[in-house]
Amino acid sequence: MENVRRYRALASLCRQQAAYRPLQSWDLLGQAEHFEHLAETELRAHFDACNSQGADDAAAVAEWQPPAAA
Repeated sequence: MENVRRYRALASLCRQQAAYRPLQSWDLLGQAEHFEHLAETELRAHFDACNSQGADDAAAVAEWQPPAAA
């Protein structure tokens, strides 16, 4: 999740610089979009990992059988 924060901060800096550098604004906005894409990819990977781990835990619980009463 730290990478997501960094990518979003870099994207924000690129957008800020684009406002102050009109000759380079298209390049900077493209870089900002690239960093946002990286952040989105990182988030998707994180939540996919969390969801697959939750599915594995649910499957393990479903397989568990209580001990027979004596």
